[in-house]
Amino acid sequence: MLLWLAVNAVAAEFKTVIFFGDSLTAGYGVDPDEAYPALIQKKIDEAGKTWRVVNAGLSGETSSGGLRRLDWILKQKVDIFVIELGGNDGLRGIPPATTRANLEAMIQRIRQRQPDVKVVIAGMQMPTNMGPEHTREFAAIFPEVARKTEAVLIPFLLEGVGGVASLNLPDGIHPTPQGHQIVAETVWTVLHPLL
Repeated sequence: MLLWLAVNAVAAEFKTVIFFGDSLTAGYGVDPDEAYPALIQKKIDEAGKTWRVVNAGLSGETSSGGLRRLDWILKQKVDIFVIELGGNDGLRGIPPATTRANLEAMIQRIRQRQPDVKVVIAGMQMPTNMGPEHTREFAAIFPEVARKTEAVLIPFLLEGVGGVASLNLPDGIHPTPQGHQIVAETVWTVLHPLL
């Protein structure tokens, strides 16, 4: 009984940050310990903070899929909820209005279930070969959603990594371990003040 109380007391001291995303969050093509959510956990530990990181990344996930699985994720207490979704929508040519609506619906549902949660949205951009209009409309989704919902914005998750061949796997989309280190720095700049 004392052991159970001690374990639960320690668990209660920890706050939770969830990274809810696609293959970029899941760490496609790299060891899970090399993906940026695991690197954020290391930074949190080094800073002496009592937070635990949950990597809820799912390769291939779209904003529609994320909206469908959101209730399951929200069964646990969350203090910071980072949404990294939409990239697959853009690559599949899903209309930006659909992606925007899904992201707004996710944020609304998160706040209905857990009103004290801090929501962070990770911005994404499309390769220029998707066409200038689609690229422009897609990039505008994330700052617009952040502004409308008062979420915290990571302007571009892959800043300094996207389009840099040496920092991406041969597919040109998913970061290498070195790329994930840069992504972690980008995320940490926004996340650290919220902890």
